[in-house]
Amino acid sequence: MLFIGLGGGAGSIFRYLTSVVVTRYFQSVFPLAIFIVNVSGCFLIGLFLGLSERHPFANSDLKWLFITGFCGGYTTFSTFSAENVGLVQSGHYLTAALYAAASVLAGLGAVWIGLILAKP
Repeated sequence: MLFIGLGGGAGSIFRYLTSVVVTRYFQSVFPLAIFIVNVSGCFLIGLFLGLSERHPFANSDLKWLFITGFCGGYTTFSTFSAENVGLVQSGHYLTAALYAAASVLAGLGAVWIGLILAKP
């Protein structure tokens, strides 16, 4: 739990700093900062998962620190993407497509409903 908490805290700080730097230098309607966070988080979780398969730290606390903690704090989109890749790699193509589509649509819908409910 300590490693997950430390990694999650660090990931959250890096997400914030990335957003600050990107929005400072690139102003646009497109949410570039979060896009960069999500894509780089996907890269990092892929890198960490790949390294954990090849090196002995796979079952150590470092896996919890970097994969669950840091990537989870940095962006949950990376975990979502890794789960979809795992489904595709195991041949569950329809499940991966349904999971991806349902997650995006349900997430957008949930934000919309939350905004509506929060209005006075």
